[in-house]
Amino acid sequence: MKKLLLFLSVLSLNALASAATLVIEGKYQNKNVYVHNGFGAGGVGFCTREIKVNGRLTTDEINSSSFEIDLKAMALKFGDNVVIEIIHNDGCLPKILNMEDLKPKPTFEVLTMNLSSTGLLKWTTKNEMGALPYIIEQFKWNKWVPVGEVDGLGTPENHDYSFQVSMHSGENKFRIKQKGLNSLTKLSKDVTASSSINKPSFAIAKGNVSIDFSDETAYEVYDAYGVIVKKGFGKQVKIDNLSKGEYYLCYDNSLTEFKK
Repeated sequence: MKKLLLFLSVLSLNALASAATLVIEGKYQNKNVYVHNGFGAGGVGFCTREIKVNGRLTTDEINSSSFEIDLKAMALKFGDNVVIEIIHNDGCLPKILNMEDLKPKPTFEVLTMNLSSTGLLKWTTKNEMGALPYIIEQFKWNKWVPVGEVDGLGTPENHDYSFQVSMHSGENKFRIKQKGLNSLTKLSKDVTASSSINKPSFAIAKGNVSIDFSDETAYEVYDAYGVIVKKGFGKQVKIDNLSKGEYYLCYDNSLTEFKK
């Protein structure tokens, strides 16, 4: 009898050792999760052994080729963190069929948005369906350039946000955007404001060692192939380590060429 109990204990330990856990994390979006189960590695029984949601064992029926994890039964609130643990046999792997339903989507609506002459960008939104960062972009050098981020609160109520941007001379144009799963992006309309900042000038120092600006400015330097070689903010760009050739200089709100 003792030998039989020992044998059964060894079998039990071996079975536990052959298990693996698939962990999925996301936010509750008022939707359940669907799983393609499949058979175990030996072709006997199904792959999944048990499911835990936020540490709690579920009662989902998992003995089929596909099943549903009933998140609605877990008393979750919209936007709550969700950690799903799928304990399964080793040698096989369940597949989540609707992973996107655990990820926030960019659904915000802008109620108001304005930009002051000093560079304070303010906006009010509603209908956020999950916490995503707001990316602030400035239009300059013939493209939209990311200049900062503000974390979104991710709930449907009205929310107020603000961000201090750096202005260049003349008219300034900004917008906000959010990016979700699979590069799903939502953009706001742009807002503009004029600045009284004087446009800086620049000169290439003797010996081609640097580019000197008359005032601090954001800058980017590209080679002839469009590869960025320098980027920053200040009154000087060191170019002594650049090879001879033609380059493009972006600064303030201008784009120009220079030779070294």
